[in-house]
Amino acid sequence: MPINRASAYSKHKITHYTRKSMKVKHLNYIKAVPNQKVTKFNMGDVPKFTRGEFPYRMVIYSLINVQIKDNALEAARQFLNNQMTKRCQNNYSISLKPYPHQVARENKTFSGGSKGERVQSGMAHSFGTSMARTAYVKQGSPIFIIAYENKKDTEFIRNLCKSATPKLPCISKIMFEEVAVKAKA
Repeated sequence: MPINRASAYSKHKITHYTRKSMKVKHLNYIKAVPNQKVTKFNMGDVPKFTRGEFPYRMVIYSLINVQIKDNALEAARQFLNNQMTKRCQNNYSISLKPYPHQVARENKTFSGGSKGERVQSGMAHSFGTSMARTAYVKQGSPIFIIAYENKKDTEFIRNLCKSATPKLPCISKIMFEEVAVKAKA
């Protein structure tokens, strides 16, 4: 079955649908949760990033409240990581901030030929089945944080962020930050 467009989920009023119970089955609101598509949330030289040794950061912020599907986050993450490893080897760190824990539902419809009236139930049982995971991102919160060492890579990383933002279903803003580097002990 094809993947629904992001506009089916992204900018609508959000109803939280996250409750799944593993131990007590009758309290389980969600019967089947889709698998997580995002495999890594921190890439590159993570220990150096946590110690605060990267002097420059490029941050992608969301300018609206939006739900982002996990496959959109994974596509942007893979694109950024592949390009950064080619250019900066291991002198960078990428951190993906939102975690997709919302479960998106879809009311399946039959879209071809006859038998549609026999397969579909219309709005009688329109609750839908779980199809994907989404992350709820609030206005002004970061989506990606890219930390790096060389100032000469700033223009390349800015252009890289500009080409990664069309993969996300939101209006985003790219900010450059200079961070005070912690002294080594």
